[in-house]
Amino acid sequence: MSESRTPVRLLILTGLSGAGRRTAGHTLEDLGWFVVDNLPPSLLPKLIEVCRDREFERVAVVLDVRSRAEFDQLPAAFIALKQVEVKPEVLFLEASDAVIVRRQESVRRPLPLQGTGRLLDGIRRERKLLADLRAMADLVIDTTSINIHQLSARVASAFGQAQATGLRLTLMSFGFKNGIPIDADLVFDVRFLPNPYWVPALRAQTGLSAPVADYVLKQADAEPFLEHALRLVEVIAPGYLREGKRHATVAVGCTGGKHRSTAVAEELGRRLSADGLAVGVVHRDLGLE
Repeated sequence: MSESRTPVRLLILTGLSGAGRRTAGHTLEDLGWFVVDNLPPSLLPKLIEVCRDREFERVAVVLDVRSRAEFDQLPAAFIALKQVEVKPEVLFLEASDAVIVRRQESVRRPLPLQGTGRLLDGIRRERKLLADLRAMADLVIDTTSINIHQLSARVASAFGQAQATGLRLTLMSFGFKNGIPIDADLVFDVRFLPNPYWVPALRAQTGLSAPVADYVLKQADAEPFLEHALRLVEVIAPGYLREGKRHATVAVGCTGGKHRSTAVAEELGRRLSADGLAVGVVHRDLGLE
């Protein structure tokens, strides 16, 4: 009977307090997802039945450490979901200790597991409790160095599609001077290409402009690099799917994240999309220079 009923795509949104769950949840709502906050994991199979009856095709459940006692029920809940033919996706948000401390102090709120200790004590307890869930996540987003608008763009890139068919790739340009994205599955370094920064007419522009893109992509080493990068991504994509990973982040870095990495990420995204892969492109450090 279940074959004739509405298929439900289930997303588990979780992660550290202060890492941006609320922003991500609001973005999912704007994208048309039905979002449920802090539902006990044991009720996930029942939620799926309700969603099927009401023909809700995309539902996101926000899980956090407020339901600490319920986390032990997650393995059993995931097994029960298999029985109703649902394989949940997991989006995990994290940030550095220093950033979470700053964010929590700015809103003057303690962490759920802080107790009578310091904020850092609460953060470490959360990391330990959530370690297994992070390890099984389909997509990890580190919000340490991004703002709420950039986080919304990352979420929209990964979960804006109505269907979850095949591997969903996020191509992210970044600048090495601002740190390597710790949530990247694959990192390409394009600092071997000549830097448009040293061309006065191009310095103020970005890799999104045609003159800069032409300058970068017409370099002798650009085309061989793009071809090799394209083949590498196409090779690993089926392997990710076989291992149950449906989201991957490919980071492309240059010095500042303004010229070379932006142009290359855009071009690589265009070629991968032409090959039939679901691709979103985001630029982490554009505008920071």
